[in-house]
Amino acid sequence: MEPDTVTIRRATADDADAIATVHVASWRGAYAGIVPDAYLASLDIAARAEAWRRSLTEAEVQTWIAASQGRTLGFATLGPARDEDAEHGDLELYAIYLDPEAWGRGVARDLMRTLLAEVTPGVPVSLWVLADNPRAHHFYRRHGFQPDGVERREDIGGADLTEVRFRRG
Repeated sequence: MEPDTVTIRRATADDADAIATVHVASWRGAYAGIVPDAYLASLDIAARAEAWRRSLTEAEVQTWIAASQGRTLGFATLGPARDEDAEHGDLELYAIYLDPEAWGRGVARDLMRTLLAEVTPGVPVSLWVLADNPRAHHFYRRHGFQPDGVERREDIGGADLTEVRFRRG
């Protein structure tokens, strides 16, 4: 797969199955050793697909997919910021995930650039990332995001994990 063969477009409800497949594969690859193995093994693609079908119909939330040769390689989702300290109009990157086979090929960079191009200059964008995910921290910093000092604890599969908020804009 060559990076120039990747197409990025807005996702539709018809993409839900492919997005769910990438979502689960990415979680299993990225969070192995961080999130309990039993939880990762229990992730259900069909259940995720159903949730994605609903999500992809929300007007305020936009999802893009990256595809090559008819195969979905990754996706990114942007919507209104959900934090209680967010101002009206602030945005949040809810998700950006790639099939592990697409890691390191510029696909995530292209997805990020595409969605950031949709953001009005000066509008803050936040995201949450696991504290124990240095690869993601590095990626977000390269795209202008910085930790803003806010952290939260999340129970994921029975593990008490720390998430760090990153912001830009």
